[in-house]
Amino acid sequence: MAIVTMKLRGRTIRPHKASIHPTFASRTVLTNEPWQFVTLALKRQRQRAALFFWEQARTFHIAAEGLPLESAPLLLYYSFMNAAKALLSARGVAFDNRHGVTEWKTGITGRDSLKTVGVEIKNAGILPALSGYYQETESHRKHTLQELFFNMPFIHRTYCLTYKTQTEMFVPLVNCRFLCDRDTDRAYFGAKLSRDYSSLRIVKRLPPSLIADGKPPAPEPSEPPSGPPIRSATDAACTRPFRPSQATTDAITSLHQQLRTDLFYINGTQTLWYAKTKVAGPRRLARQCPTLALAAMHRLSELSRYQPMALAAYLSGPQNWLLSEFITMSPAQFIDEVASEITGHEFLVPNVRAAT
Repeated sequence: MAIVTMKLRGRTIRPHKASIHPTFASRTVLTNEPWQFVTLALKRQRQRAALFFWEQARTFHIAAEGLPLESAPLLLYYSFMNAAKALLSARGVAFDNRHGVTEWKTGITGRDSLKTVGVEIKNAGILPALSGYYQETESHRKHTLQELFFNMPFIHRTYCLTYKTQTEMFVPLVNCRFLCDRDTDRAYFGAKLSRDYSSLRIVKRLPPSLIADGKPPAPEPSEPPSGPPIRSATDAACTRPFRPSQATTDAITSLHQQLRTDLFYINGTQTLWYAKTKVAGPRRLARQCPTLALAAMHRLSELSRYQPMALAAYLSGPQNWLLSEFITMSPAQFIDEVASEITGHEFLVPNVRAAT
């Protein structure tokens, strides 16, 4: 076959958790939590400011453990904010110490609390600096909590179970990797839709960056049953697919960064990748998960501090499970993403299994 899987130092080049600074050849770090690994990395690099912010984030994270849902957002927000400051400092991104996000009064009334509560992202501050780091192209600066939650893959199934008529926007992918067509010397991203999402209707919902693959590689022997193949609409120059040059690696990194606007992951014992498709519903935001989570947690932290009875009422309302899942699940996802961006490594929770 002319289509081959690209490798770097013997490792298959796959999409990476770090959108901007991935280290494709690095081995995955197996740990129950990334805090200590990042701490030691920042010490080696003598990143004093970033280390201080990272340790602050860890302190607030630990303090939030075990707190009730009504109280946890206040400490979790300061954990998220300091982790974001650690990332910006480590990567040399200047930022204003203001939060950069504030309450937005939506003017909407009703029983759906997520439509009535909103945020406005300012022009300067920590959150806008984080948005700039990810090179986000979203033009809207005012978002309801419903919009923010809708765009987070790690709570998207919960969102669709809460809003029962909502079509799923995030479609699971399998066998994700970068391929090289040796006939044309062009590299591109290839994957397959999960076999539960294999209809032509799903393919038609793909974003412009992803298209059906009319020339897929031969399936690997260990590849599980899956749906139709897809690929990136754009490609990059490719030389020596098994020993790529620095120029080829840089081109793959650039292509990967472009694709990460439509490719998202959920962390755990294995990394699950999803394509962000086009569906009817709330606005599809051109933002990364850390930016969305920081904005949402800021609003919940303000409710926790200044309007605790209102937050308690929301946590007793029709959307309480979605709110609960965000508060519970977002810390692990947020810290995993930021840790990957700081270090260039990927982190996975060890999955103990019998030796073979």
